Amino acid sequence: MELTRASWRKSSRSNSTGGNCVEVADNLPGVVAVRDSKDQGGPVLAFEPNAWRAFVSELSRG
Repeated sequence: MELTRASWRKSSRSNSTGGNCVEVADNLPGVVAVRDSKDQGGPVLAFEPNAWRAFVSELSRG
């Protein structure tokens, strides 16, 4: 997966003290990439956009 064009943004649910934060890149064609903001060179999870929307929707339900 090519991530050089990924535009990463910190999750709105991340706290401002640098704790448990994730970054999301949803500007790539056909994939949503997720990484740990404290380990930007580390592993990346990749989701199909529909799967990512379903995941976020379930999280918002509690």
